[in-house]
Amino acid sequence: MKLVRYGALGREKPGLVDEAGTLRDLSSVIDDVDAKALGREGRARIAEIDPKTLPTVAGQPRFGVPMAHVSKMICVGMNYAEHAAETNAQVPEQPVIFMKATSAIIGPNDDVVIPQDSIKTDWEVELGVVIGETARSVTVENALAHVAGYLVVNDLSERAFQFDHGGQWVKGKSADTFGPLGPWLVTTDEITDPQNLHLWLEVNGHRYQNGHTRTMIFNVAQLVSHISRYMTLLPGDVISTGTPSGVGLGQKPPVYLRPGDVIELGIDGLGRQRQQVRAHIGDERTT
Repeated sequence: MKLVRYGALGREKPGLVDEAGTLRDLSSVIDDVDAKALGREGRARIAEIDPKTLPTVAGQPRFGVPMAHVSKMICVGMNYAEHAAETNAQVPEQPVIFMKATSAIIGPNDDVVIPQDSIKTDWEVELGVVIGETARSVTVENALAHVAGYLVVNDLSERAFQFDHGGQWVKGKSADTFGPLGPWLVTTDEITDPQNLHLWLEVNGHRYQNGHTRTMIFNVAQLVSHISRYMTLLPGDVISTGTPSGVGLGQKPPVYLRPGDVIELGIDGLGRQRQQVRAHIGDERTT
């Protein structure tokens, strides 16, 4: 299933994209794409419905964040050996994890805003893992049973903030609009092997990233298990599993985002995103 939330910011409704690509309204079935809907029982209930019995949604509404509530967004650094090499980093012996502020999360096609005083805003296409069942110290063998589905993530970064402002990655990862998610959450019945997905990213039509999840250093099951040792994972939480090579920092010379740029990215079976990049204006969030 492809679960979505559609409509104006703050007024999104739950929806489902059927096999023909038609957006259908789920409001009569669930209140929202929340913890109840993401659990095994909730997903099974939705799966029993014939999509053709659901009302179609006219036009081309905005897609919002596919989940109604994300309590945590946990990111994994240096999880592709070729990306570690292009940034002159060592291949890690254990997963490198850090947090991205949930205030950074936006819809898949919302504008990306370059932060005030930014000089090195960068892109990163990543596979996102959405938790469906509470996970505490789960084994690798049982880890995927706690996953509701997968989605596309653009883990945007401000490299000067990340490396030069005290060496704390969270600073460079958490600006408003730095976490586009979606367009939809694809449940695990459709994505049976998260290590068999091609992912790509383009800026202004130029392809910079062209990777595959089979080359992850730590696979999805290992990541869910490892992270659940250190914190409880809740339904709706997102694990962003790292990016392949081709980020702006790794270009020679480096290339960073500028106002007017267009970012397009996608993952096999999970859809694609498109963001217009614009300059920071004032102190308010305007997406």
